[in-house]
Amino acid sequence: MARRPRRTIGSLDARSGAILRAVIDKYITSATPVSSGSLVSHYPMGVSSATVRNTLSDLEAMGLLTHPHTSAGRVPTDEGYRYYVQVLADEWSLPPVEQRMIRHQFGQVEFASEHWFRLAASTLATNTGTAGLATTAKPQEARVRRVDLVSVQDRLAMLVVVFREGTMKQALQNLPATANQEQLSRVAILLNVLAVDRTVDEIDAALADLPRGDECTADSALLICMGDGLVRTMREFDAAVIDDLFSDGLLNVMAAPEFDRSEKVRRVFAALENRAYLGSLVEGVARAGTIQIFIGHENGPLEMQDVSLVLAPYGRIGRAVGVVGVLGPTRMPYAQAIASVEFVSGLMNELVEHLYA
Repeated sequence: MARRPRRTIGSLDARSGAILRAVIDKYITSATPVSSGSLVSHYPMGVSSATVRNTLSDLEAMGLLTHPHTSAGRVPTDEGYRYYVQVLADEWSLPPVEQRMIRHQFGQVEFASEHWFRLAASTLATNTGTAGLATTAKPQEARVRRVDLVSVQDRLAMLVVVFREGTMKQALQNLPATANQEQLSRVAILLNVLAVDRTVDEIDAALADLPRGDECTADSALLICMGDGLVRTMREFDAAVIDDLFSDGLLNVMAAPEFDRSEKVRRVFAALENRAYLGSLVEGVARAGTIQIFIGHENGPLEMQDVSLVLAPYGRIGRAVGVVGVLGPTRMPYAQAIASVEFVSGLMNELVEHLYA
């Protein structure tokens, strides 16, 4: 059978828009192809089944719906979802009581810690029935909030660095044979005086001014050694576009009919954890400065083309920027997802701004 030529979408008339919206709303909840008969019986169309069938055919010709060969019904295409998101979907907002509850939850976790990001991901997963995502707030140049030195075993210590935005990094450091925890605690105090609220270049310059060689005491020598380890750790951190990705709600995605095979979900998350791809998303969303939606084939990696992402930035460019969002099948509740992501990103904005106040 010859294919009907695809029509230019433009702006749909009121009837076509209402029918497309009804198809998508029903498909989001049912995950089964939608027939003209089911539309007429479930929605007050005010037109005959024949009229609905003709409109469905027109929408299919425009590329907004497709017709699985094994079914009499239609399902939305990525282009149909895009039109729905941009034109047809109702605005939706979190109920005030839910907003208050989420604010209260954030108030109970440790300030400026990874609990922020875990809570953001779990909140979004719970509110949308999809997978919630959150990246840490990543500055272009990190500044130190605290440094700790902990003896792990003979001649080995753990350097623990907490950055101003709440991220924590750890690195193992070799020790002289004579070093012990008492000396490490003294050196940690000196290292904090030298490093707190400074960038890696500022710390490196301060270390360069310290006495070396014969003028160096045991504590000073250890301070230089631990300081050099701190500089290496910070340079690695600054070089990465993305630090950590927190996610929650994987089971929500696996429960969707589109992902009845766990291997398919694993490939999706493996693609998302690719730092290059995720980094490009974060940079693009941060530049846009507002919520961004990537539907199906709008995602680059092949493994991601059965899912949609709703992402919003938080923080401030030039200081620290991260993203929060949701991942789910293209058949996701977009209005609810957009409202939830916007609220959580706004809340994360407030938290990051408080750090710099």
